[in-house]
Amino acid sequence: MHESDGAGAPVVEPRPARSETTAPAGREPSGNTVAWFDPVSGIAGDMALGALLDAGADLDFVTAQIDTLGLDGWKLGVERVTRNEIAATHAVVDAPEGHHHRRWRDIRELLVVSPLHERVRKRAMDVFEALAVAEGLVHGVPADEVHFHEVGALDAIVDIVGVCAALESLGVDAVCCGPVAVGKGTINAAHGVLPNPPPAVVNLLADRPIVGVDIDMELTTPTGAAIVAALAGQFGAAPAMTIASSGFGAGTRELPGRPNVTGVLIGTVAGTEQAASLTAALAAVQGAESTTELVELATNLDDVSGEVLGHAIEALLEHGALDAWAVPIVMKKGRPAYTLAALCRLQDVTLLADLAAQLTGTLGMRARTVVRTALERRTSTVDVDGHAIRIKHGPHRSKPEWDDVAAAAEALGRAPADIAREACTP
Repeated sequence: MHESDGAGAPVVEPRPARSETTAPAGREPSGNTVAWFDPVSGIAGDMALGALLDAGADLDFVTAQIDTLGLDGWKLGVERVTRNEIAATHAVVDAPEGHHHRRWRDIRELLVVSPLHERVRKRAMDVFEALAVAEGLVHGVPADEVHFHEVGALDAIVDIVGVCAALESLGVDAVCCGPVAVGKGTINAAHGVLPNPPPAVVNLLADRPIVGVDIDMELTTPTGAAIVAALAGQFGAAPAMTIASSGFGAGTRELPGRPNVTGVLIGTVAGTEQAASLTAALAAVQGAESTTELVELATNLDDVSGEVLGHAIEALLEHGALDAWAVPIVMKKGRPAYTLAALCRLQDVTLLADLAAQLTGTLGMRARTVVRTALERRTSTVDVDGHAIRIKHGPHRSKPEWDDVAAAAEALGRAPADIAREACTP
């Protein structure tokens, strides 16, 4: 399925974002930047990409990321167009017809070995996997073995990786989406005549809000549905945010009575001002070295053993949690229980929440934004009777590494307290 014909389209630079400054290409995540897609006339891969470029994503960065895949025979450009009097950016993907239809497992290998930016790779793999699973359900075959146009087509690869790269260029930490418009009737696809919306789109948008439009055209494609289904953590009205930029991505055709565009808002989520004040206050603490907005995940558990709890803490730390702990609590009916908590970066929330659920069987997780300041620290090493003891020094105290103290105490036949006291004695 080609979502953009691009025949003879002039290639020009996208217009600047509608804010005073444009985000640098591939900037570091701040933890609070959100993209809200508005698929008022549906969404396709090229429309999502055009919207992000229109909102200020760097075309050179996007193209360079796609180029790391080592694929030949494609070009990506943009043109300024109007759709029902709305100015928009049309992402023009020029890819040959009749090329090899790759399987999902082939594309997965392509993404794994390529030197993509890590978050671009993760998001692209999530989108392709969602698309492959949805098509596999339609045809009754495993996702890895599906030979189908929507995943194998070169233009779809460019669209999906391009969208993920554009999100990275804008520094987007979280994606959300409004209700998705879908058409009616039937459409002609690679597999013949299909109902509209196509079955793969229906699978992808299950449990997500859609809006039916009285137009006999394919408004939302499988690629577009996969992008929002895999990446959007929230569907509905735009979240409370401070808008930094916005854009419209144009579809190829004109629609009767409505603009054929997908909109996007890029902004910082509500509460950022308060978080900024807290960050500034903590940054002023004596000895503060760095201050960062993080996420604290938590779940209450009254039906797991201590072994399960301990294993979960270790696994969370191994998979990227900055800290993990358990606190004893009393739940309803006087049941003794624990709160399992983890401190992490926003980009690790989904992975760690999934892991906690798998390891503990919990039925729900909570998350809140916190601000953490790290005080200055350094490490030195001292010798105690021939044994090296590392000492951590902070602004207000010094403390020996317990593993070093315990090893020295056992080797010397002395009390650990004596080793620790001697190590910290000038």
